[in-house]
Amino acid sequence: MYGELVPVGGGDPIPLLKKRLLIGRRETCDIVLRFANVSGEHCELMADEGYWFVIDRKSRNGTKVNGIRVVSVRKRVDPNDTLSIARHKFEVRYSPVDDLGAMGPPPADQEPAREVLDKTLLDRAGLRRRRR
Repeated sequence: MYGELVPVGGGDPIPLLKKRLLIGRRETCDIVLRFANVSGEHCELMADEGYWFVIDRKSRNGTKVNGIRVVSVRKRVDPNDTLSIARHKFEVRYSPVDDLGAMGPPPADQEPAREVLDKTLLDRAGLRRRRR
């Protein structure tokens, strides 16, 4: 186990069993949240260099870390941070060293700049041009 999501306000902890997890309402997701305000494929959690990161998958109701909306390519989720998926809040519990083998300082939030610059501004914003 690589940590767990603990529902804020009570509920059973959700174990983080893989280093890459898809979270959403669809039954094909690794972590299924059966709520109408959660998108089919809402967000993705991935472990990198000993820390968890979240990527929003263009969800309708958003993903937040400690109340701040995830808009970058990826956002680091530190131990005991609050991860909000739509309006559902979870405390992310893990040990970077013990659970994920972290060494050294935490990695940066975003992917390397070259990957960000590979997309147009419209693509990064999730917008499309109108066809005339």
